[in-house]
Amino acid sequence: MAKDKLLDFDKAIELYEPVLGFEVHVELNTKTKMFCGCANAFGQGANTNTCPTCLGLPGGLPQVNKKAIESSIRLGLALGCEIAENCRFARKQYFYPDLAKDFQTSQYDEPIAFDGSVTVELESGREVTVLIERAHMEEDAGKLTHVGGATGRIQGADYSLVDFNRGGVPLVEIVTKIIEGAEADAPEVGRAYVAAVRDIVRSLGVSNARMEEGNIRCDANVSLRRRGTTELGTRTETKNVNSLRSVERAVRYEIQRQAAILEAGGTITQETRHWHEDTGTTSAGRPKSDADDYRYFPEPDLVPVAPSREWVEELRATLPEPPAARRTRLREAWGFTKLEFQDVVNGGLLDVVEETVAAGATPADARKWWTGELTRIANARGVAVETLVTPADVAQLSSLVASGELTDRLARQVLEGVVAGEGSPAEVVEKRGLKVVSDDGALIAAIDEALAAQPDVLAKIKDGKVQAAGAVIGAVMKAMKGQADAARVRELVLERAAQ
Repeated sequence: MAKDKLLDFDKAIELYEPVLGFEVHVELNTKTKMFCGCANAFGQGANTNTCPTCLGLPGGLPQVNKKAIESSIRLGLALGCEIAENCRFARKQYFYPDLAKDFQTSQYDEPIAFDGSVTVELESGREVTVLIERAHMEEDAGKLTHVGGATGRIQGADYSLVDFNRGGVPLVEIVTKIIEGAEADAPEVGRAYVAAVRDIVRSLGVSNARMEEGNIRCDANVSLRRRGTTELGTRTETKNVNSLRSVERAVRYEIQRQAAILEAGGTITQETRHWHEDTGTTSAGRPKSDADDYRYFPEPDLVPVAPSREWVEELRATLPEPPAARRTRLREAWGFTKLEFQDVVNGGLLDVVEETVAAGATPADARKWWTGELTRIANARGVAVETLVTPADVAQLSSLVASGELTDRLARQVLEGVVAGEGSPAEVVEKRGLKVVSDDGALIAAIDEALAAQPDVLAKIKDGKVQAAGAVIGAVMKAMKGQADAARVRELVLERAAQ
């Protein structure tokens, strides 16, 4: 694959205005598929969750999944959309090997939700409102696995295998209106917008929202308009970008690639593009079709969907607090700095930190343990941090430290025991005998022994050089196997040395 020429990003922004659009596909977590009773489950054996209906075989007739409609309405409401009083499904005609029916059941001119908006905040503090054109229901296609070749893509593959398990899984496709005015922030706007949609979806519980499993996928549309003109440029659509970082990188790359072509006197081809995570580049896919090319027509086997206004209002009442409002409330309540709070958000730890605080820990302690030691252990093991311990465990550990029963050093040992399945923090303390030695008599005996063994240090302390006490404190902590409060040991060392 030939390497694209790129124009410096700042130069590209100086010459052109980036115009964006995003199509985010949200895979709903219903138990069954959109139009049949097959299981909607990730990671099953290939072609095991299929039936004549989702394979489009003769005699298979679709029936709409009510839960999918409910989830679609709730998602539309959370995006600030109007909910249609009547909408219908349509057949989107196109051939691709992973589309068994040779058409996709989707919605065309009558989507279930329309005219919404999402406001995102960038790292600079700038707010950008992204207008939503529509959020429509449809079914997913199957999945192709390309075998052979170095990239795992169709180019250079020896053959391809198709798994229809995903075919028929319910989706909501969220389509933005044209986004203008993003300027140099365009890549960050893309990342922030997709992150906001993911947060909304998670808060609603309508999807597993794991981008790495394809539950949320983004198609990023990018075009450039030369400064001083009003005509929109030709757009490209980078398909199925499946991480927030990749959305940002793909938008930046397309801006630089298109600007280089235009500056060289070339033209942009309206096409889909593939995103390559390993190289951080895009490559040509297929010429992009317009809506007319899909020959949409109303689905003859499904009746229109007409959600009552009463039902819509009942669903509106189930909406959780908007994620952005929740973040603002929690940050203010916890007293975190912007960077401290961002550590929690970026780590995906907002829920567990909130639950830990609710269980009795201070916000600072909850943040310290989840973003520190627990994240370190999770990264070393390659597991999700919330699978290691419960918020109640962390709250109990924090309480043991606050009461003086544990030092931070001992608490880390206790945490290792909890992670290893040895019980709650209190049970690990008891089993391992890790409680702090609070008996001054035992500490004084160890201190006197250490002072007697280091008469030169004792002389320095008596001479006013209190920093010399560190050597005695270290010896006492070693004798106590770390089960002493260093601050209390220091107090007693200075008291005994003064006698």
